[in-house]
Amino acid sequence: MSTTESPSLYDNLEQMDIPSLLQNINEEDKKVAFAVEDQLDAIAKLIAEIIPRMKKGGRLFYIGAGTSGRLGILDASECPPTYGVPHDWVIGIIAGGDYAIRKAVENAEDNPDQAWKDINEFGFNENDTVIGIAASGTTPYVIGGVKAANNAGLLTGCITCNLNTPLSAAVKFPIQVIVGPEFVTGSTRMKAGTAQKLVLNMISTTVMIKLGRVKGNKMVDMQLSNKKLVVRGTRMIMESTGLEESGAKELLLQYGSVRAAVEAFYSKN
Repeated sequence: MSTTESPSLYDNLEQMDIPSLLQNINEEDKKVAFAVEDQLDAIAKLIAEIIPRMKKGGRLFYIGAGTSGRLGILDASECPPTYGVPHDWVIGIIAGGDYAIRKAVENAEDNPDQAWKDINEFGFNENDTVIGIAASGTTPYVIGGVKAANNAGLLTGCITCNLNTPLSAAVKFPIQVIVGPEFVTGSTRMKAGTAQKLVLNMISTTVMIKLGRVKGNKMVDMQLSNKKLVVRGTRMIMESTGLEESGAKELLLQYGSVRAAVEAFYSKN
C-alpha cells in the first residue's frame, strides 16, 4: 500500500471534540516542512536545470489532476501579477480542462495521452520544462504527459508523495516528499497538498529571483492591479529614492512598475 493511502494514525475521528481534531491535524501538519527539507537537494537540482532553459526562452509547465492540478494552476497564475512576467512563462494545466478547477471531471485523469495534447495547445520548444504533480505518483494523465515530454527532448520533473512511483521513474528529476498517512485516510488535499504547495513556492520563487524579477527582497516588477499594490509600490520607491509619498506615487503611475520608476529617477538625478 502506498504511503498516501495508508490508514490514518488516528481513528474514531467523529468522536473527537473540536479542539482535539484541530490539535491532531496541526500535529500532522508540522511534519510537512521537515519532509520538504529532506528533498531540498532534489528541488535544487531541478531548479538549476530550469533556469538556463528559461533564459533561452523556455517555459515551465505544471500538469496534474484534481488537487495537484489546481495547485499547479494556482502557482502559475500568481507569477504574472507577482513578477510582471507574461502569462505564458509558467503554465498550469489540469486534467479535464478549466472546468475541472472547480468541479471533478469523471475519468479525466485516466487518459495517458491527453496531457501531451493539452501541452501542444500552447506549442512547445526544446527549452521547455514539464513538471508532473501527483501525490500518488500513479496518475496516468501525468505519467503519460511527462513521458511524451521526455520523448520530445524536454526537461521533466515531478512532485509526488510516495517513494519509487511510476511517475518518479518517468522523469529526469523526481521530488518525493513523504509526508506520511493523511489525518483523514487518503485525503491528499491535506498534508500532501500542503507539501506540493511548499515545493511549488520554492520552484517558482527561486526561478523568478534568478531570472532577475526580484531586487533586494522586493517584487519590483509586480503588476499594479489594485490600490494595495500601488501603495506597496509607492513605499518601495520612497525607500529606494528618498522621495516623499506624493512624488513616489506619481513616478510609479507614470512608469507602471517600481523597477522602471526607480531606474527613471536615477537616470535623471
